[in-house]
Amino acid sequence: MTLAAVVFDLDETLAVTARDRQTLLANTVGEAGLEPIEYGTYERAHREAVTGETRARIFETIYEDEPVDPHDLAEAYRGVVNEHLEPVEGAEELLSTLANGAGYRVGLLTDGPERAQCSKLDALGWTNLVDATVVTGTMETRKPDPAAFEAILAALSVEPSEAVYVGDKPEADVEGALAAGMRAVQILYPGGPDPHPRADAHIDRERLHEELLDVLEGL
Repeated sequence: MTLAAVVFDLDETLAVTARDRQTLLANTVGEAGLEPIEYGTYERAHREAVTGETRARIFETIYEDEPVDPHDLAEAYRGVVNEHLEPVEGAEELLSTLANGAGYRVGLLTDGPERAQCSKLDALGWTNLVDATVVTGTMETRKPDPAAFEAILAALSVEPSEAVYVGDKPEADVEGALAAGMRAVQILYPGGPDPHPRADAHIDRERLHEELLDVLEGL
């Protein structure tokens, strides 16, 4: 069936931070007078806090014995991340071309708290570049659960066989999309996950804006 929609992951696929997340996190909690933590600890707490509007639940779990307001920490970290957020080369032009030139429906499916992820779109100025956005923080689940992918497909009014998902993570993005009946393109970059053998295609991130249209035509 002909492809009608392209759905993207956000973090590490379309946008990155100019400074590494470990440094941004350490600076944020340090300014609050707290001991820095490993970013892996934060990521584990993030995975366990499936739902939520902000990152407050994550910080509440990590610093449950500290006299600190997790909502203040969440707001501070959100501001720091957005301050250092930058698009992958050519990403904005790519989104516009897919929708206006190539005629695809364009969606975004991203894990994380709703306010944190939506604020990234605002910071990037991309709110009007996608037809639909689903942030799993509003749901009772997250990728790779097919329900997350079904939500963005419903928002775009397309069938799974008419859509492709573009993301970097082998399990959450590639396996999740395939389990939902979509096709999957994996984004690769230095230090990132290994290529997933079941992905329909692989693209180096710095060449995403140059190669994705040709890859889509071949799927």
